[in-house]
Amino acid sequence: MKNKYDILVIGGGPAGALAAKTAVEKGLSACIVEKRPAIGAPVRCAEGIGQDGIREFMEPDPRWISAEMTGATVVSPDGFVMKLESELAGSKVGYVLDRKFFDRELVWKAAEAGADVAVKSRAAAPILENGVVKGAKIEYCGKITSVHADVVIAADGVESKFSKWCGIDTTVPVREIMSSVQYVMTDIDIDEHSTVFYLGNEVAPEGYLWVFPKGKRTANVGIGISGRKSGEGHRAKDYLDRFVKKTFPHGKTIEYIPGGVSVCRPLACTVGDGLMITGDAARVVDPLTGGGIYNAMYTGKLAATVAAECIGKGDVSKKALMKYDKEWRASKMGKAIERNYHIKEYLIRQSDDKLNEIIHSVAKLNLKEFTTLTLVKEIIRVNPKLMLDLGVLAASLR
Repeated sequence: MKNKYDILVIGGGPAGALAAKTAVEKGLSACIVEKRPAIGAPVRCAEGIGQDGIREFMEPDPRWISAEMTGATVVSPDGFVMKLESELAGSKVGYVLDRKFFDRELVWKAAEAGADVAVKSRAAAPILENGVVKGAKIEYCGKITSVHADVVIAADGVESKFSKWCGIDTTVPVREIMSSVQYVMTDIDIDEHSTVFYLGNEVAPEGYLWVFPKGKRTANVGIGISGRKSGEGHRAKDYLDRFVKKTFPHGKTIEYIPGGVSVCRPLACTVGDGLMITGDAARVVDPLTGGGIYNAMYTGKLAATVAAECIGKGDVSKKALMKYDKEWRASKMGKAIERNYHIKEYLIRQSDDKLNEIIHSVAKLNLKEFTTLTLVKEIIRVNPKLMLDLGVLAASLR
């Protein structure tokens, strides 16, 4: 690790890796600083992503794909099952990744392109000069080193301490932090090509429970509930344990991963003077599903692209870097986040009876395009009354 780079990236997840790789491909020097001793571990993610989302950045590789999905199932509070299948018979609509291998692959690609990587190295504080971010103080083995940079890209996850130290308000309301627990389970009976989502206030209040296959008789089995619904005796783990005891009584848990996911709107602004914020740190997780892999990769690559332009022009002010903020908000991804936030807010207000009514209305869907948007459009088509409930939002879904 040198003491000066064009771009310093805080965090070695998908956002940070794509940012560093893009930066060096643009002819800049870049370094990834990762606080964990190993890239990709521990995994705090259900690991699902759409096929198109992967192909936008790279070709799928069997080495980091645990399972290929051709459909999904939604289970209503009363146990009614709604099947979602692709119209293209046998087509792959998504993957469940092995994030330990996937994240390492992304960082390896960044390193091969020319980026430096420093693991077990923690950003201890930003270097600020007259309010402008000029790099970071990095702690490694008890020693602190000053590393200067023209632009710092914060990709340090949902905790995002670096952005906060730079004066960015990163507060997330308690009700919009999803308290999550996930088990990796084996020796369980599952459909290894379909994800399963369980809804209901008795199952996962203001959230959902998931089963994401990771191969034959193995899956990520997890839950996310609203932070305001969590408390003694009814925490996320309590709900998950009850589900596992009932559904997979003979299954074996081989990993236990607790964590939190923000399901709020993105940060009001994702840039500052010399600073850009990406991925979970920018709160660009899908508020409806909690998914964030694609969004992290998209914002990481875009941030580095804009940073390269601004460095080339000799202007890394907040005003110049705002091109990044404006572009991701206007993108398909940005519009989906805003739309899905409203859908999430609608769904968490519904009683179990209402959720049953909605899911019962469509026993089976065959979708040309397997996305949240097409699913919601189809549900509204067969439930015209929802147009009134969703109001202005429904009009935008047409």
